[in-house]
Amino acid sequence: MGFGSIWHWLIVLLIVLVVFGAKKLRNVGSDLGAAVKGFKDAMAENDNKPETPAQPAEPPKPAGSIEHGRVIEGQATREHDREPPKV
Repeated sequence: MGFGSIWHWLIVLLIVLVVFGAKKLRNVGSDLGAAVKGFKDAMAENDNKPETPAQPAEPPKPAGSIEHGRVIEGQATREHDREPPKV
């Protein structure tokens, strides 16, 4: 009796039915079917959408200008937390 045996799969199915119940398995199946259908619809909608041309890049700002709403990555430190410059 290996993994290919029909009796093996029938016993596994029976155990799954006993553990989860038929109603819960039916709900899981319908939820999975709705998710697959939604995925297919989204893929078809994406294929039908015309491609928009890329927006031209903005020219660089002058060095002293202030921009609002831009995130700058870095680490803030206090003056006394810094190591003294090496001479």
